[in-house]
Amino acid sequence: MSTLRQRMSALLAVLNAQADRLDRPISLMEVCGTHTVAACRSGIHALMPGNVRLLSGPGCPVCVTAQRYIDALVRLGSRTDVTIATYGDMIRVAGEGGSLELARSGGADVRVVTSTIEAVDIARREPQRQVVFAAVGFETTAPASAACVLEAQRRGLANFTILPCHKLVIPAMRTLLDDPQTRVDGFLCPGHVSVVIGSRAYDEIVETYNRPCVVGGFEALQMMESVLALVRQLVAMQGGERARNENLYPQVVRPRGNPHARALIDRVFVPGDSAWRALGIMKESGLDLREEFAGFDAFRRFGIMLGDDREPPGCRCGEVITGRCEPDECRLFGTVCTPIYPVGPCMVSSEGACQAWFKYRRARLRISAQEREEARA
Repeated sequence: MSTLRQRMSALLAVLNAQADRLDRPISLMEVCGTHTVAACRSGIHALMPGNVRLLSGPGCPVCVTAQRYIDALVRLGSRTDVTIATYGDMIRVAGEGGSLELARSGGADVRVVTSTIEAVDIARREPQRQVVFAAVGFETTAPASAACVLEAQRRGLANFTILPCHKLVIPAMRTLLDDPQTRVDGFLCPGHVSVVIGSRAYDEIVETYNRPCVVGGFEALQMMESVLALVRQLVAMQGGERARNENLYPQVVRPRGNPHARALIDRVFVPGDSAWRALGIMKESGLDLREEFAGFDAFRRFGIMLGDDREPPGCRCGEVITGRCEPDECRLFGTVCTPIYPVGPCMVSSEGACQAWFKYRRARLRISAQEREEARA
């Protein structure tokens, strides 16, 4: 038996022993979409004790972006003088008026970029075009968006703007815990976001809600260690102990995060109210451009008014990202909704729970043959 298998077997033995001490079933949420994909790919869910359930959370940036922002980008793309620059996952997410991919097939100038500086370079090379970058993501990608605004300012680019759609993790965790319909006993906190905001950022969740938080890595062993740490805390809490905030990813996550990245965000952005898929408008859960950078705000330059959100009929992505259902409980999953023809964003994104389940957990389809035929009809 390899060393890796031996370590995993030892961890499983301890995890099962600890789970036997729990006085009720528990639900643990992996906030990060990358954790969800890693758990599905490595089979972590199948290794959980019967009374320990892993839930997907609102940690996929494409999945939590409200439809109204997609509609705004599609409307902007219909202008003959506008170029939309976006990360790849966003291009296939459908709004009420279709997706950016569909808009591109109809003649819109939509370009996939791998960095924010690519978007700035397009504006520099093509001064006759109005270049709008779709600034989507959590605290992980916000520093790059801030950097491109500063670079555009330095270059004096009057034809560059961003559509700010960034989201903040902590407000989402608070909203989930404030909702009586959502039962989360502990959080496996996102590794990538935590690199920026630091492990201490979760202190308020622990102190206010008495929910254990563990920052963990993405390898199978790291995730199992994080789950074990959460279960151990919940067992101790049965005896009256308080929840704790643990950092099991210290090699990359520091208590106060990355001060340079945080300073970059604070230099360009200020917290503002933001609309989330399924979670609605949450106060100070997004990032707005500071007044001195208002000239780089696509909302202001083009007079964009956000509309309402209308989810695709039958799609349960909103319930998936809030831990209220699992992907295979949706009647569309694996039938009319697949990675090739996705209906909801959770099937579009490479970090989406539905795509991860489709790739790695399709054996657990719960819907019947009759329901699949009805879904296709």
